[in-house]
Amino acid sequence: MESNDETHTAKVALVGDRSPHVRSHTRIPVLLENLRQRDGIALDAYWVPTEEAHATRLDRFDAIWLLPGSPYRSETGALQAARIARENGIAYLGTCGGFQHTLLEFARNVCGLTTADHAENTPHAESPLISPLACSLIGHEGVVSITPGSAAERILGVDRTVERYHCGYGLNPQYLDVLSAHGMRFTGHDGPDVRIAELPGHPFFLSTLFQPELAIDDGRCHPVVRAFAYAAVAHAAGRATVPAATGRG
Repeated sequence: MESNDETHTAKVALVGDRSPHVRSHTRIPVLLENLRQRDGIALDAYWVPTEEAHATRLDRFDAIWLLPGSPYRSETGALQAARIARENGIAYLGTCGGFQHTLLEFARNVCGLTTADHAENTPHAESPLISPLACSLIGHEGVVSITPGSAAERILGVDRTVERYHCGYGLNPQYLDVLSAHGMRFTGHDGPDVRIAELPGHPFFLSTLFQPELAIDDGRCHPVVRAFAYAAVAHAAGRATVPAATGRG
């Protein structure tokens, strides 16, 4: 999709501890400009450090993106961002560390696993929900198989995709069944390992272990980022609808 004459605006919270050393953070301004020029979407973006998430009225935003860059300065703040989006129907995207903390928040506050831990934050946890990957994905690409009929499939428009990572932690498979039983849907896998999670019934609630913000696609944003932006605008307009497949074109 090329740029539109009409530009739509939505207010978005970028929750994370902004750093010039985190590549995904440096990519965000480029993505925002691409969305404005090519898709006619102006995201009014505010960076919210994790330690300020509690003091920020995140419920007044149209969308929340929990960004990479863990360990966060405030795990509590990161979890708060995911919870507010989940409970208030706010468009939500969590990537890499955001994916991990999305699942951690859901486990604690929906599944009742109040002692669920993240191994990066609690290294000596006996059976952490988020555990070290058998093979680190830092600097790697991998093939992700997409579940038919999922929001992820509608957004990506394909059943397989190659994605970029910068991650050493993921969901401990011991917890897959309990999270699924409470409503989290896992719709992207690399073999048996989870790479995408989504929440059915929510206007837009998607998390990826891979980092769509790092995709370079001839000036176009990754379909996941574009769909998130459209969902933010839909929320701002009071429609809260999720667009069908945006594809990579």
